[in-house]
Amino acid sequence: MLFDVIENDRRIYAEMLADFLPPQVIDVHTHVWLKSFIGEPSGAAARTVSWPSLVAEDNPIEDLVETYRLMLPGQEVAPVVFGSPRRDVDLAATNGYVSKVARERDFPSLVVSTPMWSAEEVAKRVSEGGFLGLKPYLAFAPAEIPAGEITIFDFLPHAHLQVADDHGWVVMLHIPRAARLRDPVNVAQLLEIERVYPNVRLIVAHIGRAYCGSDVGDAFDALSVTSRMYFDFSANTNAEVMAQLIRAVGPRRVLFGSDLPILRMRMRRICEKGRYVNLVPPGLYGDVSGDAHMREVSEAEGETLTFFLYEELLAFREAAEATGLGRHGVADVFYHNAVRVFGLS
Repeated sequence: MLFDVIENDRRIYAEMLADFLPPQVIDVHTHVWLKSFIGEPSGAAARTVSWPSLVAEDNPIEDLVETYRLMLPGQEVAPVVFGSPRRDVDLAATNGYVSKVARERDFPSLVVSTPMWSAEEVAKRVSEGGFLGLKPYLAFAPAEIPAGEITIFDFLPHAHLQVADDHGWVVMLHIPRAARLRDPVNVAQLLEIERVYPNVRLIVAHIGRAYCGSDVGDAFDALSVTSRMYFDFSANTNAEVMAQLIRAVGPRRVLFGSDLPILRMRMRRICEKGRYVNLVPPGLYGDVSGDAHMREVSEAEGETLTFFLYEELLAFREAAEATGLGRHGVADVFYHNAVRVFGLS
């Protein structure tokens, strides 16, 4: 078995999630890759957190499909797939693999892009690979830019946005900068994308990385005026932030995403002094003492921890109930909105 599903997991799914989730689900945020695609770490790798690599060294398409079978046995789940966005990945290999398996299984897919590509090369790679758009990532910003100073346009250049606008592509965006969603530079650039590139189907991943309430600031006040921007809540377990999102933009611009395979992690997330901390069972993920985002709990508490995916879904259920989101609204978030955004039938 790929990973263990214990009685506590089965109880949580049966009692709290099975009747909440619609029968058809589209997961708009998943990574598939093989470990052979990853090279030696580069200096720029420090721009990203390291703990996700503790969960899975790779995630072939077969593992992704098996994960849904094990975790969501009552749902028919279709993923949107893209490769590993690590700086040390072989882009040709990871994108080639995604193109192949997505076509074989009729899954929608996005190309992991680098700002080094010309506009012509972006158009060619998307077309030839059968992709529906771009998955840019801050790790590919020019190496000379300090991590705290990276802006969206450093890794998603205007030339790429113009091509995406010309073709009406999806762009799955993981925003940069330590202040996350509340950062005024991020907010200004998101508004600029909406204004200048009206045909881009922009998805702001992880609710703008607002994993703690302090990550939001007044961003939703500014972003509530948008009409085309979407948000996924992948790898987010903050019910209050999710509720703020629903109130700000409405349920038709909210999308379910997981960020698998890291959502296989056993954990519970807390926030301390504005920083999220993943509480994990002792010894399960090796030595985590040097990672500020990871902390081991006691053996007894560790036995109560379930999957990151379930924690995310439980948080969204809480947000849905707090905002009066009925079954139709939940079905929009988990299925119909993605059908519309990705042009699926």
